[in-house]
Amino acid sequence: MTARIRVALVDDQALFRAGIRMLISSQPDLEFVGEAANGREAILLAVSARPDVMLMDIRMPELDGIQATAEIVQAAADAAGSGPRIIVLTTFDLDESAARAIRAGASGFVLKDADPEFLLAAIRTVHAGNAVIAASATRRLFEEFRAAPDAVPQPMAFAELTPREREIFLLAARGLSNAEIAAAEFLSEATVKTHVSRILTKLSLRDRVQLVVYAYENALVD
Repeated sequence: MTARIRVALVDDQALFRAGIRMLISSQPDLEFVGEAANGREAILLAVSARPDVMLMDIRMPELDGIQATAEIVQAAADAAGSGPRIIVLTTFDLDESAARAIRAGASGFVLKDADPEFLLAAIRTVHAGNAVIAASATRRLFEEFRAAPDAVPQPMAFAELTPREREIFLLAARGLSNAEIAAAEFLSEATVKTHVSRILTKLSLRDRVQLVVYAYENALVD
């Protein structure tokens, strides 16, 4: 039997937490493992509950979701572990906070008024190692990271990728799925997945959303 995805929630509104708890608990492949009301509690929860995915509100008392995300991601890196995938929950379609959360290490963001089915799909998608960004905001979000073409030199690590890896990197940076990359490059999906994994390792990136940020920050995409 496949292990259930362990999900934790961080939000300062008790009623919202209750609704999300019920939604997650209704799914046979998901397990609700804990909740917190602020960023400081979230950091402790990440350690004690060991969730696979954390849903993180941005605006909370004591410590906001952006700083909590950064500390959780850094703690996992320091411990040489994977840590939880973090989905930021936001009220707004796109604001500067969402971009900061992605930079801090979140694997994407979902609007608080999204359909329940979308949130559940987002949890499963992020757990599988992919990024989730509210569709209407994707392009505008990554424009937040865009550098002028002549503003930064090409990173040494990128130059060390093989020609095939660079091709796949650029396709992934434009938002293509593994299946779409496989069709474009005449490869199997398994081969593409292997290439993407190697690219992330070589560039010291956490996941595909960080890959896209890297591409924009280093002016590697148009």
